[in-house]
Amino acid sequence: MSGRVATGVRALDRKLDGGIPTGSLVTLLAEPASQAELFLAEFAAGQRTVYLSGERTPTAVTSSLRTRGASEDLTVSRLDREAPVNDALGHLDGLPKESLLVVDPVEPLERAADGEFRSFLETLRAALSRTESVAVLHALKHGSSPPQRHRTEYLSDVVLDLETVRADDSLDSRLFVPKFRGGRALTEPLRLELTDRIDVDTSRDIA
Repeated sequence: MSGRVATGVRALDRKLDGGIPTGSLVTLLAEPASQAELFLAEFAAGQRTVYLSGERTPTAVTSSLRTRGASEDLTVSRLDREAPVNDALGHLDGLPKESLLVVDPVEPLERAADGEFRSFLETLRAALSRTESVAVLHALKHGSSPPQRHRTEYLSDVVLDLETVRADDSLDSRLFVPKFRGGRALTEPLRLELTDRIDVDTSRDIA
């Protein structure tokens, strides 16, 4: 890494002056029935990655990331469902230098006791600063938000909010960046076409 980590979406990287600054904590907000995993795969492409899965099996995650060009230096672990925070903390001790940490989804940690989750976020931020790494927390949007979702968003340096709207026989995907601590948030969303890859909808002159 050289100070910035590319998101894989060129138009977005241009607007973010090259990508996400190292040492940053990023929250990716998205509905469960969306193609948000494409963003996680783009982040992991070419980066040393530690992937903590709260739901999917390590085999399924690894296979999916490999098909999309994930780095050979990829470690995928499934979080302990009985003690997800303690399990996640254990992975921070040996976080490699200049790496990417993904927690997908972060909800099991957000449902832990307030003190536990706060301690995790504080320890995570220290680890990111020490190793010059970036973390992406995949936060699912649904009818019952976890009690500490506000803490996730508040302590994050960057918030990427993917909105998917069904309009008649089409899907309208828009990516908002309402928060960029130390940088410039975007006043307008990027309109995207999410299929088996991420394309920017240039027909509306927003790229």
